[in-house]
Amino acid sequence: MDKTIQQKIIDFLDPISEGLFVADVRIGLGYTSVRLDNGSLGLAWTGQAHSGSCTYEQEAGTLAGRPARKLLDMLARPDNPLSRTIGLATANALAAGMARPEAGSADVLELIDIQASDHVVMVGFFRPLVPRIHRTGCRLDILELKSETPDTMSPEEGRASLAACSVAIITGTSIITGTLDGLLSGLRDPRAVVILGPSTFMRPEVFSETPVTHLAGARVRDAAAVEKIVSEGGGTMILKHHMDFETICLKR
Repeated sequence: MDKTIQQKIIDFLDPISEGLFVADVRIGLGYTSVRLDNGSLGLAWTGQAHSGSCTYEQEAGTLAGRPARKLLDMLARPDNPLSRTIGLATANALAAGMARPEAGSADVLELIDIQASDHVVMVGFFRPLVPRIHRTGCRLDILELKSETPDTMSPEEGRASLAACSVAIITGTSIITGTLDGLLSGLRDPRAVVILGPSTFMRPEVFSETPVTHLAGARVRDAAAVEKIVSEGGGTMILKHHMDFETICLKR
């Protein structure tokens, strides 16, 4: 059986995590942050957990101080999106402490150069990008887990669009929801596949055997400011003032 993206991330970071410990964990309404004892900070969208009680994380109060590998392993838990959130934030913190892969600050939409002839599928509703994509004259289909979002379709309804698209823009939160592997396997032969958003795991090595062509994520510039915003329930529009957005083009 092929490894999931989550397991590939864990295996890739296993040697990197050795000797590192978690200094701080903050689970905000919008994002979760994990800071390691080397100062590196990682972010991930806070997955929705339905606990049935006022406790959402059963290990709360014991996470800080643990070896980073222990929290990284939470990324592979199949039945708890909040645990996977903590695992991905830990993974992003570990990746932030590594030597930076070749990346640029160019806008990912400019890099993929969408044309009127393209069929674009967006997985996750990136509202600021929608008008820009519409202006190209292309066909745009938006797949969204939240059924109440207008002018979108469910992932089940969007299977045919995924198979037919020439460009796929997929939210990095799909690593947390556990849907990324299925989404990638549903693609046929798109010319561009982008993983997008602050949750994106920015190491091309993990995606080398997938159709992914671009990783468009964020690097924390001001850890203290980001932690405060996370704690106070802030999201991307506030956090972006304290992060640098980067794009990595995968070599094919």
